[in-house]
This record gives sequence, structure tokens and C-alpha cells, in this order.
Amino acid sequence: MTDLAQGFLAFLCYGIFILLPGGAFSVLLHYLLSLPMQRRDRARFFLDLLETALERGQAIEPAILSAAESRDLAMGVRFYMLAAQIEDGAKLGEALAKTPSFLPPQVTAMLQAGEKLGDLKKVLPACREVLRVSPDTLRTTTHYMVAILLIFAPIAIGLITLLTLFVIPKFKEVAAGMGIQVWPFTTFVFALNDAHVLIGLEAVLFLGLVLVTVFYIGGPGLMRHFQYRSLAVVDWIAWHVPWKQKKLLRSFSAMLAVLLDGGVPEAEAVRLAGESTANEICRRRTRRVLAALAGGVKLDDAVRTFDDTGEFHWRLANAIHARGGFLEALHGWHAALDAKAYQEEEAATHIVTSGLVILNGVVVALIATAMFGMLVMLLRRMVEST
Repeated sequence: MTDLAQGFLAFLCYGIFILLPGGAFSVLLHYLLSLPMQRRDRARFFLDLLETALERGQAIEPAILSAAESRDLAMGVRFYMLAAQIEDGAKLGEALAKTPSFLPPQVTAMLQAGEKLGDLKKVLPACREVLRVSPDTLRTTTHYMVAILLIFAPIAIGLITLLTLFVIPKFKEVAAGMGIQVWPFTTFVFALNDAHVLIGLEAVLFLGLVLVTVFYIGGPGLMRHFQYRSLAVVDWIAWHVPWKQKKLLRSFSAMLAVLLDGGVPEAEAVRLAGESTANEICRRRTRRVLAALAGGVKLDDAVRTFDDTGEFHWRLANAIHARGGFLEALHGWHAALDAKAYQEEEAATHIVTSGLVILNGVVVALIATAMFGMLVMLLRRMVEST
């Protein structure tokens, strides 16, 4: 076989066994990581559909059925599941309850609250507040680092396994045969490796990253399977994550502002705003606010029990005396909450992903240092014996 034929065959094997699987994995990973954004875009499209129908004076249910007749695949399967529920006679709120994965839980709760009020148009601004898109830099950084770790972690596990099964035992045999006293550090690392501590650590990190990625891709539709009203573990975690707490506070504040601007009584506005967060911890705090209102406390003082920082209290107190309505007066605060939330989320993403990369590097460095220590001792013994 000529050199040209051998080179072509090597290139063909490289393309088939490395480039093709790698490219397919990259495309699949990109598709999966883009699913949350696709769901958000479909939710925003649905809000546009509702707003257009309301501006034209159309009934919501016939407008949804009319849009479903287009059979546009970009709307997603769940939109047609919603349309099927409406075609069977369900109202919008009931249909949304039967297709919980179609919209984010907060948007669903807000639309149901608007239906109870008899004016969906009032709650659309609050729904759009929930669907604000995170900055491109945050999404790009998250996707990039997750992709690197998902690729690097299995490779590290494979390499450590190969070293454990084939390379390190040979080094030990040679050292034992030559009577070499290895470094204590090398002995320590090899002992960790024999106990499968390093492989176990890599495996745990990889499985943890896979779980986080699955929950990120699955979104609220997957998370609700782990949520129980009596034991709100998921909601408790969400409330205690700094950036998620800010987003929940923004959702509650935006919905409360919309309802107050619409002339809804304070107690009812607070109750519906709490329900619109779709978070059990927020509902419990809402009940404290309602109890304070029932005791004769003013609204701006009653909301102290919702926000531990006290910022919501003075923001709402200032909004009461502002012109242009609550939503306009609180718009700057909502934007600040978004900015802080995105900043904290981006910082956490960088810290976690960088920490995982460094930890993987430390594991590789430990093994490499231990093996080089063994090589140095072997070479030294060979030099002394010559």
C-alpha cells in the first residue's frame, strides 16, 4: 500500500471515529442546552398571541384554536396539547393547569390570576417581567463551561482507569523488582488510586454535573416532579439561592404592582401576587402579609414580612406617592433586581465551573507527579547501576 493510500485511510478513520462522533455530540449538546431558551421563546410568542387577540377584541380561546390550525412546528407540541384541551371545552386557566409544562409555573399562575380578575391584559406586563432573557454572556459562559466539563470529565475517568489497570501496576512491579524505595508522596497517591478514591471523585463530579445539566434542560416541568406541597424542598432551595430569591421577589413585586394599578383590593392583590410566584415559601410569606393587613397594618409596612432586607418596604412606600402607577414607579427596582441576579448567577457559574476545572487539574497533577517521581527513582537506580 502506498504512502498516499495509507494517509487517506488514516484520515478516513480519523474522520469516522473521532470527528463524526465529536461533531454529532456537539450538535446534540447544543440542541439540549438551547431547549430552555426555546421554551422561553415559545412562552413569549404565546403572550404576544394573547396580547394581539385582546387588542383586537377577540376571545382568547378561539384565537388559540385559530393559531393551532397553522400547524407550525415552531410553536411546540405542548401548544397543540393546550389547544386540544381548549377544543374539548376547557377555559384558558383550566387548559394551562392540564398542560403544566407549556409555560413557566409563574407565568401560568399569573395568567390564571388574570382570568379570575376578568382582565388578562393587566397581568401581561408582569408575565413579561418573568420572561426577561438573561444576558448572552451568561448563557454563553454557562453553556461553554458545561460542554467542556461534560467532555473532559469522562476523558479524565477513562485515563485514570487505564493508568490504574495497566500503567501503575507495571511501575510497581519494576520498582519492586529493582528494590526501589519510592517517594512517600508517590506511595500516598498510589494508595488513593488503589482505593479508587480518585476515580470515585471524578465519577461523583461527573454525575453531579450531569444531574445539574438534566435539571437545567428539563426546566420547571422536570422540577415539579420533586416538589411536594407539604415538603417544599425545591421551593426552599430556590428561595435560598440568592439570584433566584431576587427573581421571585421581582415576580411578586411586579404582579402586585400590576394588580394595584388595576384597582384590585390590597388583600386580594397580595394573595394573587403570592400565588403568581408558584413558590410555596413565597405563599407562606404572603400569608404573613395578609395577616398583617387583617390586623390593620398598612401595605408598605405589611410587606416587611415578605422581604427580610426591608428594601421592598421603602420601595413600595415611595411608589405609593409616585405618579404613573406602581409598576412604573417600581420598574427601576425590578431592573436592578434583574441586574443583581444575573451578576450573582454569572459569578456563581464562573466559580463553580472554574473550581471543577481546577479540581480535575489537581487530580491529574497528583497522578502525573507520582508517576514522574517513580520514573525519577527508576532512572536514578539505572544510572547508579551502570
